[in-house]
Amino acid sequence: MRSTQSRKLSRNAMLCGAALLAILPSSLMAQTAPADTAEDDAIIVTGSRPIAESEAAALQVQKNSDSLVTVVASDSVGRLPDQNIAQATGRLPGVAVERDQGQARYISIRGAPNYWTTLSFDGINVVSPEGRDARFDSIPSAIAAQIIVSKAVTPDMPGETVSGNVNVITRSAFDYSGLHFAGKAGYGVAELGNQPQYEGSAVVSTRVPAGEGEIGILVSGSYYQRDMITDNFETDYERVSQDQRPGALTRFWAHETENKLYRLTRRNWSVSGRLDWKPNADNMVSLRSIYTTFTDYEMRDNYRFDLDDRQSDLVANTAACGTAVNPTPATTGYADVCIGNTPLQGTVYGIDIRQRSTLRSFEQSIFTNTLEGTHEFGDGWKLNWLGNYTESKDDRSVVGETTWDSPSTRNLRPTVAYDFRDPNAARLALFNTVQLSSPTRYQAGTSVTAIDSFTKPLTSLNVLDAVDTTKAYTAKFVVSRETEFLGGDAVLKAGFQYDQRTKTVDESSISLNTAAQFATIGISTTYNGFSLDTPFKGEIPMGYTFRYFDADKMRAASDAARKNFSFTPVLGNIYDVEEEVIAGYLMGTVRYDWGSAIGGARIERVRNSGTAVATIGSVTAPVTAESSGTLVFPSMHLNFDVDTDKKLRIGFTSGAARADYDQLRPNVVVDDSNQRISGGNPAVKPERSYGLDAYYEYYVQPQGYFMLGAFYKKVEDVLYTSRSTFGSNALDTNGVDRSGYAFSGITNGGSGRVFGVETAAQMQLDPYISDLGLPDWMGGFGITANATYNDSEVTKPAIRDTAGAIVSPERKVPLPGTSEVVYNVGAYYEKYGLSLRLQYQNRTSWADGFADNLDSAGDTYWAEDDELDFSVRYEISNGIEIYFDAANLLNNPGRRYSDPSNILNAQGNATPFTSRYTIEYERFGRRYSGGIRVNF
Repeated sequence: MRSTQSRKLSRNAMLCGAALLAILPSSLMAQTAPADTAEDDAIIVTGSRPIAESEAAALQVQKNSDSLVTVVASDSVGRLPDQNIAQATGRLPGVAVERDQGQARYISIRGAPNYWTTLSFDGINVVSPEGRDARFDSIPSAIAAQIIVSKAVTPDMPGETVSGNVNVITRSAFDYSGLHFAGKAGYGVAELGNQPQYEGSAVVSTRVPAGEGEIGILVSGSYYQRDMITDNFETDYERVSQDQRPGALTRFWAHETENKLYRLTRRNWSVSGRLDWKPNADNMVSLRSIYTTFTDYEMRDNYRFDLDDRQSDLVANTAACGTAVNPTPATTGYADVCIGNTPLQGTVYGIDIRQRSTLRSFEQSIFTNTLEGTHEFGDGWKLNWLGNYTESKDDRSVVGETTWDSPSTRNLRPTVAYDFRDPNAARLALFNTVQLSSPTRYQAGTSVTAIDSFTKPLTSLNVLDAVDTTKAYTAKFVVSRETEFLGGDAVLKAGFQYDQRTKTVDESSISLNTAAQFATIGISTTYNGFSLDTPFKGEIPMGYTFRYFDADKMRAASDAARKNFSFTPVLGNIYDVEEEVIAGYLMGTVRYDWGSAIGGARIERVRNSGTAVATIGSVTAPVTAESSGTLVFPSMHLNFDVDTDKKLRIGFTSGAARADYDQLRPNVVVDDSNQRISGGNPAVKPERSYGLDAYYEYYVQPQGYFMLGAFYKKVEDVLYTSRSTFGSNALDTNGVDRSGYAFSGITNGGSGRVFGVETAAQMQLDPYISDLGLPDWMGGFGITANATYNDSEVTKPAIRDTAGAIVSPERKVPLPGTSEVVYNVGAYYEKYGLSLRLQYQNRTSWADGFADNLDSAGDTYWAEDDELDFSVRYEISNGIEIYFDAANLLNNPGRRYSDPSNILNAQGNATPFTSRYTIEYERFGRRYSGGIRVNF
């Protein structure tokens, strides 16, 4: 969402602010200028019931808005345990979150892919450190006065805003009457591993005279640290070509199972400052700076059991197995049904342990700076201008990663009995491997508990330096005028915006794999000499015990490697991508007795260019690519006042989602012998969308709200990461036509659609207790609820080989990231200084990726995700309160699974298939925290 103001911007945005320290009434922004302020429409919470009062004020703003908005209020001290922006917005109608390590990270609006959601600070679009997939866990909610989620896309928003925009509005000193201070300090514990967490934030502001005007000064900061232990197992399944016996069509075997055992420390911290100058009532100039960073310090012990490392021992045979089970196979037993093994239970003899110990310190940061001015002139004219510079960094560096592998001698390796029948467990039992009289036959020996008793010598040490830097410049000018137009009172706007963004990726590594190199850096070549004798901190039953690697020894080895060896550039991951967008728009808002209308169009000229290193045949050389295009984005919103308490809103929107920067890079590898091309695709077209909305709102008197809406969005040129024919002569050299080569990368597919309905309601009991004859204390109860139903379908194109034969037929799939149902239910009580809130979130399963074939056991999905949070606040004196938060009380797992049935059905197989294979499972534990908040 671009700039906005209380009265006008509420027309185009959804205001929300759960878990914010303070509400910023005067920064409810209108569509064009965040510096504009409508004091008469401000949300001001001053009483002893901040939840009820702020919800009532928010409903009034929503009711008076000129387009589709949903307003969820924040009270003055924050009533939910929402540490980052993703968690806070996840409580809104139609908003779903995707989590990482149990922490909300990405936002999906009304069932759309998460890359359709854009991120803004004070109305300026910000490129996330990761790119177009905006990561909201890197932004602490403490920096925000309000969070505005807009679903009603209007011409003053960039065309890449397809499903909606999350606008983080910062505080201004003019939101307060004078000197102001608010702060928070707390401590907590994560149940899993008994790990601590710390949090603190503060904001201080004041207003000082400056001639006839005033200067507002505000500074703020926040810090949050969360130590974590994560229980995890992952299993990857495959179709085994040697398994040809009856029933093989629906058999998928676990070629690898692993435990990833995490010790984590995650930190969010931010500092921000704002200087506002109001020389008079008609002019304001604002200078704002925000720096926010997210660090992920991760120690990961990864035990991987390579079940298929001797897959070729199995001889393909189409005959049925004999009636007697062979207990001593001549193979490892992998994918061998004739020894009694099944995909979900069996024994594999003498397998490889491929163990990795990883120490990484990832950091993502956003540094954004804005100078903005708003000036009002006579006869209804207004000018808003701004300039912005933002630098986003994604530091993906790995301090050190060691690999420890079993030797090739089979009887030095473990025999593994696996049991995957329970989708919530991957049970393993380890045994010594006994060689029988025949040199190719083995059996299970004695049971082994300590996995590190098996021989696993050091095979490699890798150090990675990888930093992605995105620099963005924005200039924007908007001229508006209040006038009469088409028989109504109108505000007409004309805007111009220039954006220039450059993403630079630099990656290099050190890789050591010889005994001489290991001796040079002084690293232990036996794992027991590199590890700690520390008890397991998690709870997941693994069937074996292990030792955590020693992070200090990893750092010492990494430092020695940097001192003695040189980094080698990773050419395939070094590139620059530049994007230039020149945009203009015309927009009008006209009000009538029956309601209002907002309409207009935006035109954007987009130019992309990239420089990278490509390998074509045997030649590796720099390559550049450039593409451009012009798109027009019309939109129209009609708002009908059915009566004083009921509204009908109808809207039409359009947008285009562009491929991410790493997908547009011109890095390519051309394999002439196999006629294959892989890499980025600078020529890929944007994903076009056209949407319709229809919403009915009922503002129940004296207090309450009900909403019911429907939405439809058509999608064209859907973006897929897939295999297809290259279809271009851009890489032809020396008379070689490569247009027919098989291409692996981002490409455009077919069309599709998403439609659905959403509803929301909120009610407070207090206005009704007299009529119902209830005691006064019951007036503290209130409820909020919302739900969204989505139905999406897009065409996944057929996959063809180089000869044109269909490898995988065309089929219908849902949009990635789309849950069929998303809902939130909350109840609260606040009275006599006490505030209690219980909040439940749920989203049904959603697609994570779509396979081109059955090599990896089909499409992947995330299973149903839900979370229950509870919070308590008590005001011990005016402006001082104590709090307690409990998060993730249900402690349900994050589970990802593969499902081959859709591909099998598309291929016309008549055999019914209902199995789903768990490929990832994580549990994070409950979290508890408490502390004190002050607000003066």
